[in-house]
Amino acid sequence: MGDYRWIQEIRARQPERIAQAAAVRRRRPLLGERDQLMIIAADHPARGALGVGGRPLAMGSRVELLDRLRTALARPGVDGLLATPDIVEDLLLLGALDDKVVIGSMNRGGIQGAVFEFDDRFTAYDTASIVRMRLDGGKMLCRIALDEPGTAATLSACARAVSELAGEGLVAMVEPFWSRRSGHDLTPEGVIRAISVGQGLGTTSAHTWLKIPVVEDMERVMRATTLPTLLLGGDPGDAPDLAYAAWRKALRLPGVRGLVVGRALLYPPDDDVAAAVDTAVAMLEVS
Repeated sequence: MGDYRWIQEIRARQPERIAQAAAVRRRRPLLGERDQLMIIAADHPARGALGVGGRPLAMGSRVELLDRLRTALARPGVDGLLATPDIVEDLLLLGALDDKVVIGSMNRGGIQGAVFEFDDRFTAYDTASIVRMRLDGGKMLCRIALDEPGTAATLSACARAVSELAGEGLVAMVEPFWSRRSGHDLTPEGVIRAISVGQGLGTTSAHTWLKIPVVEDMERVMRATTLPTLLLGGDPGDAPDLAYAAWRKALRLPGVRGLVVGRALLYPPDDDVAAAVDTAVAMLEVS
């Protein structure tokens, strides 16, 4: 594992170097040589969701997570990162985000398993900080639960964030789920309902992208929107080959603009991060 004690020293003695690193980061267009993106997601820890497969604290070591993220981001064809400020800042100091798309994760207040989980507060990035740190957009989780009063506050906050990001010309990445305490509704009908609500948030959808799971009948699901859509990788459990096959098929559908994958690539069953990332990149369309 890498030795990150120098980052701890910078954070303690020279925290201004984080903003300095953000100010000089080399940026790139959202879409590059391909028509599809490969984004590595690492915002799960901030919601207390540390498990992968049968390992409940797999993401509990920040040192190990940074090692895995650096490996993934360095692979050819990886376009960028989706993460909370703490992780983005570590990677800025490490120089790992030059020429990458960086999407800031915004609402992480709906801690996994909490009584207030569906009142998903914006406790990480806001639009002002995304602009200040020269990021390329913001992502928000939007769980819609008909029996959870906290959903109303979440919908309102997400709508405001979509409008503010659009006002700055930045991507608003909305991740909608039709949900309940027992989990998300991952039927095609449930995902279509979630898309319908999510894409209507804000005063404009001009800069809105969707992030949705791969479910059955994705052809019908993708007919529910005209917005650019990224596929959520999720935790493939003990059947990564089946997950990859489903991703590969869905990536060929009109409107699908790539993958946002975290745990499946950062913590594959054989722990070969580079090979897992390369397999996913190879699925993307080449312009």
